[in-house]
Amino acid sequence: MRFTLMSQKIKNVEVLTVADLKAFPVWQFVNDDVKHGETAVRPVRWTPANNLGGRLVGSKVRLANDAEAWALIGNVDTGNPRSTQHFLTLSLYRDGRVFNLARYHDVDAHERGPHALAAFLGLPIDEVFPISYDLRRFSKGDPAALTGMIEKEPREKLTSDQLIALAVPKLK
Repeated sequence: MRFTLMSQKIKNVEVLTVADLKAFPVWQFVNDDVKHGETAVRPVRWTPANNLGGRLVGSKVRLANDAEAWALIGNVDTGNPRSTQHFLTLSLYRDGRVFNLARYHDVDAHERGPHALAAFLGLPIDEVFPISYDLRRFSKGDPAALTGMIEKEPREKLTSDQLIALAVPKLK
């Protein structure tokens, strides 16, 4: 496996463009808050990675109406489809602007949830959701974690305690 970090291209995730995602589909957090800030990322070049931990993937997603849109996807646990289902992040690009979708458990889900995303895209909600994604070409892992659908209403809503238990693996 070849793995190279492109250190000369450090950017803040908030300013990534579709052109950046086309040039480098996978970005890794720099994790040097003092020097670069907590949202600094750099592009990654590799043949499929072993995982997507600490990484974001720029890829087209498919809307319910069959249209494609560029997206930046994060929090993909390549070994745990259930974790990915609940914690996956999605930012959609449209006309040079970006919309960060809030999930059901996010504090601002009412302002940045599915209805707000549909409004951002100028589409009825049923033409947006479900949104499908396929990240198998970017990483090895469980196909059920690397492919999926983002529904307007999740099939399963977890309590705060259940979310914490899912996010924090048990120590053995």
